[in-house]
Amino acid sequence: MQATAPGDDRLVALSREGDLPAFNALVEMYQGQVYNLCRRMLGVREAAEDATQEAFLAAYNNIRRFRGPSFRAWLFRIAANAATDELRRRGRRPQVSLEAPFSDTETALDLPDRAPGPEELALRSERARSMQAALLTLPPDQRLAVILADVQGLSYEEVGQVMGSSLGTVKSRLSRGRGRLRHHLLEQGELSPPGQRPI
Repeated sequence: MQATAPGDDRLVALSREGDLPAFNALVEMYQGQVYNLCRRMLGVREAAEDATQEAFLAAYNNIRRFRGPSFRAWLFRIAANAATDELRRRGRRPQVSLEAPFSDTETALDLPDRAPGPEELALRSERARSMQAALLTLPPDQRLAVILADVQGLSYEEVGQVMGSSLGTVKSRLSRGRGRLRHHLLEQGELSPPGQRPI
């Protein structure tokens, strides 16, 4: 389980004493990850921006209550709650805009040294849109587990901290969520069935 990063300890301690520049430094460190979590949960840029802002406001107002060990997990739990609240406000129906694809930073593509051609970039963008659309078909608890583990790279223990769930529940949600994603992508022709090569 990842504890609070070494640089975070001092910033968190200062933030708990009311040091606004220290909290702003934490915002700068985590704003991309928090926004990405909210964007993938909600599927709409404006909703994700609202949830991200609410998450950091709640974190600032409650930083004195943080008791560790992982500031990131604590912050992601607040962000997940903000995204869930936003889902409720929007009628629990996440939306995805096909006209506003994720930027390269949002899809977290690891590009090779050689610049890919336009065709490869178009394929990657289409895959990112398909994956986001598939994520939005999952129930919120499974979607959050998959995003935290497979997109944000949290350990199962950290996912459990964020979700307030046992390790067994986390593994179950991940298994079901990944299975549904696989099924959805197979139905859409985005994946080839096992043992069959893509054309």
